[in-house]
Amino acid sequence: MSTQTNKTEYMSANGVPVAVATTQADHAKSMVFPIGEENVAFVQYFVGNSYLAPVETKALGIYNVTFEPKCRNHWHIHQATKGGGQILIGVAGRGFYQTWGEEPKEILPGTVITIPAGVKHWHGADADHWFSHLAIEVPGEDTSTEWLEPVSDEQYFGVVTK
Repeated sequence: MSTQTNKTEYMSANGVPVAVATTQADHAKSMVFPIGEENVAFVQYFVGNSYLAPVETKALGIYNVTFEPKCRNHWHIHQATKGGGQILIGVAGRGFYQTWGEEPKEILPGTVITIPAGVKHWHGADADHWFSHLAIEVPGEDTSTEWLEPVSDEQYFGVVTK
């Protein structure tokens, strides 16, 4: 890991170096999607500030979600009677995903996380860097999101400092 002005370099899963930003301005420069507007509709389900930019909403729900450092969403479950779930694709920065009771997974640009319906999980930025992912709603029947308790500081910092 080498440090540059307002950026830190990590190695992606496919061996490509990825520079991640510590400031919103530098993060925005690395984005191919807009950061979007403050995510006021879901503010009660996040610790920290997040931003939301719809990418596609007619054929399929695809959103670019951006997290400031230390921001994460609450534990939640994507419910469905058939199908459903969520796919996350890292597009900029560095973040984490964790399923309840499992080890966390690092998300860098190009990382794809498939979350089946019924799985309790959270995702968000690391402690020092901005992070953005595409959130894709997997079609299903009777889909909904069940928002649960916040990810505690103890849970969060236990993940991002490993």
